[in-house]
Amino acid sequence: MMQVFDSPKVRYIMVSTTKVDPTFLEHQKRRLTALRQEILSLRQGQQGEQKSVNAELSGQARDYEDDAQRLAAVELQDNLLVHDDERLSNVERALQKIDEGTYGSSDASGKPIPIERLKASPEALYTEEEQRQREAAR
Repeated sequence: MMQVFDSPKVRYIMVSTTKVDPTFLEHQKRRLTALRQEILSLRQGQQGEQKSVNAELSGQARDYEDDAQRLAAVELQDNLLVHDDERLSNVERALQKIDEGTYGSSDASGKPIPIERLKASPEALYTEEEQRQREAAR
């Protein structure tokens, strides 16, 4: 939680961090590292698949239905990549927070993120309520 103290001469910010069990932190770090590798591997596979499809189709006659299907597939692929980018960014930030000693605290408010949420989603950076507010604002 973040507290701001004002006085005529001194203004400073105190940030209190949630104390998380070191064994739990190590477990989460392993999970996050594996998740990062999984996302990167999926991305590599998707990029290789896209290249092979493009190469396969480059010499073929064009059909408008095929083009429409390809565009729909490309749009879906792009949406998946955006989701992967966001998730990868969250994983990287969660790993950084472990190193900083702030893992388990919301990036927005500093409030503790419940352990149950971190177990379900180790890359969580916000409380559930804050996450819902962020998604609603999009």
